[in-house]
Amino acid sequence: MPRRRYIVLTGLIVCWLLAGMNSGVANGYDANTTGGAANSGSGQAVEAPVLTGRTGAERLEKAAEALYSHVLEGDVVKARQESGEIERIFESSSFEGLTSVEGINALSGVIVDLKAALAAAQIDPEKWEAAAAKMRLAANSLNHPRQPMWQQYYKLIREDLNDMEQSAAAGKPEGWKTAVSRLQSRYDTIRPAVVISSRPETVNAFDSWLSYAAGISSGAQPPGRSRLLEIVSYGQDAVRVLFGKERDEPALSLPLAPREYGAWGLLGGAFIITALAYAAYRKYRGEQEDLKPV
Repeated sequence: MPRRRYIVLTGLIVCWLLAGMNSGVANGYDANTTGGAANSGSGQAVEAPVLTGRTGAERLEKAAEALYSHVLEGDVVKARQESGEIERIFESSSFEGLTSVEGINALSGVIVDLKAALAAAQIDPEKWEAAAAKMRLAANSLNHPRQPMWQQYYKLIREDLNDMEQSAAAGKPEGWKTAVSRLQSRYDTIRPAVVISSRPETVNAFDSWLSYAAGISSGAQPPGRSRLLEIVSYGQDAVRVLFGKERDEPALSLPLAPREYGAWGLLGGAFIITALAYAAYRKYRGEQEDLKPV
C-alpha cells in the first residue's frame, strides 16, 4: 500500500513538472511573437520604402507642379502641405544616375529655400512664386534632362545680351547695368535646373563670365567700348554652349536682301523668256498642222 501511494505521488509530481515546462514554452513563444511583431511594426514606421530614381523624379515633378499651382492661387495651407510632400519624396528617393553630385546639392538647396520662404511669418507672394518657380524648373530638369523647361529662357537671355551690346556700343553704362541685372535675375531662377541637367564645367564657365560682366562696370575706370563689346561676345559664346546651340546658329533670323541684277540682267531675262515663248508657239503650230485631215 505505501508503495502504491509512492507511485501515485511520483506520477503527480512528474505531471506537474511537465505542465510547468509547457506553460513556460508557450509564454516564451508568445513573448517572442509579440516582440517580433512590435519590432516589425516599429521598423515599418521608421523606414520608408526607397523610391527608384525615375519614379522619384516623376513624383517630385508632379508635387512641384501642384505646389506652383497652389502658390499662384494663394492657397497657403495646401502650398505648405505640398512642400512637406516634396521633402518626403526627396528624402525617400535615390536619384543616382539622373544627375551629378552638384545637381543633388542644387536640388537640396532649392527645397531648403522653398521651406524657408513658406515658413516665413509674413507672406510674400513674390518670394513664394520665385521659390515655387525654381522648384518646378528643378524638378522638371531632373525628370526631363534632355528637354528641360529652362531652355525656353534662351531667347530672353539673348535679348539681355543684345541690350548689353547696344548699351556698350552707345556708351551707356546705366543701360549696361540694367541689362546685366535683368540677366542675373533670370539666370538665378533657372540656375538650379541648369546645374541638374548640365555639365559642371559649362555652368562654371557661364557663372564666371556673368560675375565678371556684373562687376566690371562698377570699377573706378569702366572699360572702353571695344572691351565691353568683346565681353558681350564672350557671353554669347558661353550662352550658346550652356543651351546647347550651334555656334553658327543665329539667335534672330534676318531676311535675306534681294539680289540686284541691273539693266543688262533684266534685258537678258526678257530675251530668254521671249525665245522660249516663240519656240513653244512654233511647236504648237507644227502639231496643229500634223493633225489636219488629208
